[in-house]
Amino acid sequence: MPEMAHIAIVFNELIVESEEARKFAVEAGQAMALASSSASIASVVGNVIDLSEIGVVEERERMQEALQQKGYRTSLFNINGDIKRLIKFLEETKVDLVFNLCESLRGQAINEMHVAGIYELMNVPYTGAAPLALGTCLNKVRTKVILDAHGISTARHALYKRAEEINLDDLRLSFPMIVKPSREDASIGIENSSVVRDIESLRQRVVFVVKTYNQPALVEEYIEGRELNVAIIGNERPTILPISEIDFSKLPPNYPKIVTYNAKWVEGTAEYIGTVGTCPAKLTPEVEQRVRDIARQAYTLMEIRDYARVDIRLDASNTPYVLEVNPNPDISRDTGFARSARAAGMTFEDMLAKIIETALERTR
Repeated sequence: MPEMAHIAIVFNELIVESEEARKFAVEAGQAMALASSSASIASVVGNVIDLSEIGVVEERERMQEALQQKGYRTSLFNINGDIKRLIKFLEETKVDLVFNLCESLRGQAINEMHVAGIYELMNVPYTGAAPLALGTCLNKVRTKVILDAHGISTARHALYKRAEEINLDDLRLSFPMIVKPSREDASIGIENSSVVRDIESLRQRVVFVVKTYNQPALVEEYIEGRELNVAIIGNERPTILPISEIDFSKLPPNYPKIVTYNAKWVEGTAEYIGTVGTCPAKLTPEVEQRVRDIARQAYTLMEIRDYARVDIRLDASNTPYVLEVNPNPDISRDTGFARSARAAGMTFEDMLAKIIETALERTR
């Protein structure tokens, strides 16, 4: 790790201000005309606000302070939906590493991979996954095909562009099922009504997803069971952190046991209150080892770098099914990733430094 390395924390927060007021770079830890929270909004997909970007905004100063405590020089830079500004910033600012917190651009999650592509083309070192891995993991169906081909279990699925394609006679899946957007993250499009138990509810939900998010609907067999978050840091020999579990016991009895958009982002809702993370998860040694092995395999197969989170469901027989592979996951203090890091004995500052050290070692 270079002494006093310069780390640029790059994020994307859409700011509603005049062009003259748009100054978002922060050099050496001193803020310069950052917009107030009342002047900012999150990325919008359909009629849904992606509050994962707000989470990034809330954590940026904490991250900067944490990195300064570890001896790094830091800059904060807001892309603000303008890729040309990012290019100019990278051309004019000498940084040793970009801490890449950009999860979408112009309201499109797919643009996350394009931002990473800019770093690649400009030969700027950055944390996290490369463009291809980001795009592949965002495509839930492609991820499932890759994992299934290598013997890693995922829920059986189908992809529908229109509700008219659903034919009960040809349907090879069993109810209940869960319906999701096929190319979104941050639990966008996941609601209690996403779990369906009959053909009519299935068709209605597919129509909703296709019309709302302008993409095919992914339909999976719903796996009743425990949900685990496996945080991983590293490259050649990735480290599996203590496994975290989502405790659904406080959800209302008529709610499905899933992590909805509300559960993840909307404080005060029944879903948010009723989905509590615990770490370490109480697993038998055999089941824990099986989960760790599958998470590591998925991490490697999807060509993840530096850090990620693998979400897994355990069915009634303790068979693990990979739900998603999440490169560049949310690492805010109250997330499952940070919870696992604390259980491993890391402070928030230690966790950030470990990710940076891992990325710098890879780029040397």
